[in-house]
Amino acid sequence: MTVIVANDTPPAIRGILKRWFVEPKPNVFVGTVNRRTRDKVLEYVKRNAADMSLLILTSEPNCQGFKIERWGQPDRRDTEISGLWLVAEQWVDTENQPF
Repeated sequence: MTVIVANDTPPAIRGILKRWFVEPKPNVFVGTVNRRTRDKVLEYVKRNAADMSLLILTSEPNCQGFKIERWGQPDRRDTEISGLWLVAEQWVDTENQPF
């Protein structure tokens, strides 16, 4: 399963995403597509909509069962530590940032 949360989505890109995903809420797209289709759709979106940002959650065979990917200008940061995906709103100590 794939969940995409898009910000500042142009109408043409929104239409492309609606071909492959259901839009239960504005700019939230959910669907079950294979990895190749998902990667091709996201590659097209990233290439043609440089001003938008994406939060992409995908099913993965890890201990949590999902992977987090961000593209564009995210308002939060995520990192994988010891196989677990963690999300930080801000880092308190800048010298210990894992990325």
